[in-house]
Parts: sequence; C-alpha cells; structure tokens
Amino acid sequence: MQKIHAIIFDLYGTLYDVHSVAHACEDAYPGHGAAIARLWRQTQMDYTWLRSLMERYADFETVTEDALRFTCAKLGLALLPGTARQLSDQYLHLNPHPDMPPALRRLRDAGVPMLIASNGSRRTISQVVSNSGMKWAFDQFVSVDDVEVFKPHRKIYLLAEQRAGHPRENILYVSANGWDASAASLFGFPVCWVNRDGGPLEELGAAPTVVVPDLAAMADWMLALR
Repeated sequence: MQKIHAIIFDLYGTLYDVHSVAHACEDAYPGHGAAIARLWRQTQMDYTWLRSLMERYADFETVTEDALRFTCAKLGLALLPGTARQLSDQYLHLNPHPDMPPALRRLRDAGVPMLIASNGSRRTISQVVSNSGMKWAFDQFVSVDDVEVFKPHRKIYLLAEQRAGHPRENILYVSANGWDASAASLFGFPVCWVNRDGGPLEELGAAPTVVVPDLAAMADWMLALR
C-alpha cells in the first residue's frame, strides 16, 4: 500500500453514536426509546438511498425529520410538532464514541490531516462536531450538499478526494458502515472498516484494506505505517 497523506472519516456511526438519541426518545416515549432509535436510523438511511435513486435530493435535516415521522407512524406513536423538533435536534448533539477523541488526538499530534465526508448537511456536520468540542481534530468538512446525492454515490468520494488534495490511493477512508467501506474501496481508496459489532461485511464485491474493532486500533495501524 502507498503512503497515506490524509484520512477521511465517515461521521454517523463511525465517529458518533447514532443510537445515543435513544435516551431522548425514551424520555419522550417511555418504553419505546431503543425501538425508535433503531427504526429511525434505518429509515433515515433508506430515505437517503431512495432519494438518490429518485434524483430527489433533500438535505439531511429534512430526511431525518421525515424518517422520524414515518418511524412514529409505524410504531403507532403520536408525534407532535414540538416533539419532532426536539428529537430531530438530538442529531446535532450525538455522543462521540468513547474511542474517538483519544484516537484522533494521537493522529493530530502525529500531523495527519483529517477530513469528514458525510451524508450530513454542512450545518449538521459543523454543529455535531462543534457541540462535542471536536473541531480541533478536522481540517475540512465535506458534505453531500455540494453534489446533491447521498453516499454511496461515487460523487461524494470524488469530492472528498479533491478536497483532500491527494490521489485517492494516498488517502485512507475510515468508516464503521460496511456499505460505505465497500463503496469507498470500489472508488479506489484504501479503506479501514471499523467493525464495531463484529458482524459480517455486506456482499457488495469489495473488501476493505484493513478491519479493526475500534478507532484506537485504527490509529495503531495508521501510525505504524508512518
């Protein structure tokens, strides 16, 4: 593998715990918090893929709110406008995975440029990172707003490559989402798949360069290459 000059991270699920919204969901709907969080996230992803296929782009905030409305309807829960706004705002206050801050501090101290490429809008990426006090870690945020199609479309990976300023073979792409890791690998990035739950990789005709259980192991592997 060629030398790595920059790292691009996925945001949702990789750096931040999307299921941390379950606490607010539980407060709003006692006994249903975990079920809401799971179905909400899956529907959110489904809607990004469906909108990309239909060529009907909407920003991440819109997709997130639409997915929440469907989730509550599916679970037979009444959703008032104030509750919808309150819960949707939780996606701006996601908890970082505990391994994220120390791993990224090690990489930053080693002088590794780091970017985020996300299905989030410019606003959501910036606020999630700022609200968690992690803005120091990143050189750039790359949003699908600039191409108006969601990952795993190759346009977002191409934009991320251009923003990183290096050939794709010199950029490590890091994701905890198997479908994202596969798409990035097919694009031509060396890929680190953070397999947090130990599950199988999606059968999409691609394999990551390395598989690790968490971001601490990713940093170990990356720094060993330098």
